Amino acid sequence: MSPPPDLRAHLLAARLAGVVGTSREDSLRSYRLFAARDPRLLIGIDPEWPWEQPDLLALMAEKCGVSADHRHTAGPDVIDPERTLAALDAFAERIGEVARRGAPVLFGTGHPQRLLGFYAGLADALSAAGCEVLTPAQGRCVDILTRFGLRTYRVDYLRGVALVREPEAERPGGEPGVHSHSPLPVRVVLGAAAECGGPLPELVVGDHGWLCGAGQLGFEAIGPADTDDPAPFVGEAEGSVSVVVPVDDGVRSEHYLPLTRYVLKRACLSQ
Repeated sequence: MSPPPDLRAHLLAARLAGVVGTSREDSLRSYRLFAARDPRLLIGIDPEWPWEQPDLLALMAEKCGVSADHRHTAGPDVIDPERTLAALDAFAERIGEVARRGAPVLFGTGHPQRLLGFYAGLADALSAAGCEVLTPAQGRCVDILTRFGLRTYRVDYLRGVALVREPEAERPGGEPGVHSHSPLPVRVVLGAAAECGGPLPELVVGDHGWLCGAGQLGFEAIGPADTDDPAPFVGEAEGSVSVVVPVDDGVRSEHYLPLTRYVLKRACLSQ
């Protein structure tokens, strides 16, 4: 079954694909830092292959549809919507399979301001289908090195989705959590699940460090990634990450809800 034309149109109109908000300069800088094995760009992936910047550019052209021309160094980046739609279908297949097995699943995001609703809709549907949506390590503290120095955050869950917050009490009207690329939270969460005797997730759904960190530890992991985050696509190429959906991860949160609806329909989980 082909994706509906209105979803493709939505991807382009919301700039989830097509010309996106991520700049070519940011993407090329990320590829350069990943090639230098900067942990800020590895976000949990331990590459097996010797990825240099030209290799990463070729990979991202294949996976996302960015320009493969190294002379193209400025302006907005692009994502091929056909690649996004194909990856959404593969993503939905994995969601459907875990739903049919009633298997435990873990959701986590480093982009709570943008992607929380996308994951929460999936978590609700999988829970209704009989899957246990795991919430281990609630309240655990994690020390994460940021550009402002070492900061302590607290693992929390909103609508079944793991994220990290500032350690102080939640402020009314405050953000749902902090933006993070670190793989440390998912390591803490999976370690806590193992310590208490499980269950362990059969599927981890997330982004940034949640996606890469879980995949590197041997858990099946799927999720979205932007053109300036090469690590998930490297993980997919090397086999540690199962499915990566190329999409701009910085648009308004409501623009991701049609993707949730499409995935649930493809996975036969529509309410």
